[in-house]
Amino acid sequence: MQANALHNPGMEEHASASEAHQPLVRSSELLGFPPDARVLIINCDDFGMYHAVNAAVIRSIEEGIAKSCSLMVPCPWALHAMQLLRERPEIPFGIHLTLLIDVPHYRWRPLTAREKVPSLLDGTGELFGWDGMSEFLAKARLDEVELEFRAQVDAVVDAGLAPTHLDFHSLADGGRADILDLTVELAQEYGLAVRVWLEQGRQKLRARGLPVDDYPLMDSTRIDLDGKPARFARLLHELPVGLSEWAVHPSLGNEESRAIGSLWRERQTDYEFLMSAEARDLIREEGIQVIDYRKMQRAWSRGDPAS
Repeated sequence: MQANALHNPGMEEHASASEAHQPLVRSSELLGFPPDARVLIINCDDFGMYHAVNAAVIRSIEEGIAKSCSLMVPCPWALHAMQLLRERPEIPFGIHLTLLIDVPHYRWRPLTAREKVPSLLDGTGELFGWDGMSEFLAKARLDEVELEFRAQVDAVVDAGLAPTHLDFHSLADGGRADILDLTVELAQEYGLAVRVWLEQGRQKLRARGLPVDDYPLMDSTRIDLDGKPARFARLLHELPVGLSEWAVHPSLGNEESRAIGSLWRERQTDYEFLMSAEARDLIREEGIQVIDYRKMQRAWSRGDPAS
């Protein structure tokens, strides 16, 4: 079990600590990029959480620098998000596998009947919050995790939508090795890729010839608000050779977002940077290749991306 299930709190190791474990052939090369290419996935997490998030995610992709998003299927605004995707088949998206809630007063429930997944629920019969993450990871049965993950994926597929990948809400690589292994099996069954960025998972999947992030994930909610736009700019300027990934969390800073209160200022700051001319100019000037998960999906589906 991973001691720290949350995303990496900073990016100081983005370009440095990873080099010691860097494979001879980077994932970016497995995807067909030259050895010196700087490749970046900019993915908007939490699509479907609430309306202000949905609006900001679509704008960040259509008008900003983001290229894809991840859908939280159990959330109240997931149906609206799916309709937006149905109207925009050109937008690639993944499924943000969701087993935790963000704030006590704004809840969502598992898609699976509660009596079938009791190990995923806290003492009140609800999904665990962030403060109950350790208890959740100790209690969750893998067969019940699979039931809920399948329900979330099937809800999207049954709606006629075609996701590209699976990733996790608030759990780094699923929070446990067995949950990650399960997710990789589901991805292969459904023809999807998986976001994998912790060292153990990266080594395991790269040994199988599958491309994964070459560096630790940049989680935008873990960057200090003070000077955040300048930090984003510095990260683009210092982006290393290989495949990097940013998990960003844009939202409008409107009344709805402030009432829900789940990191609303962090989300608004993300949105403003993703939409900025500065961000577009930096990507162009630095020669960064910004991609989505479709290349990853094709490589994972082939099983041998070098073939």
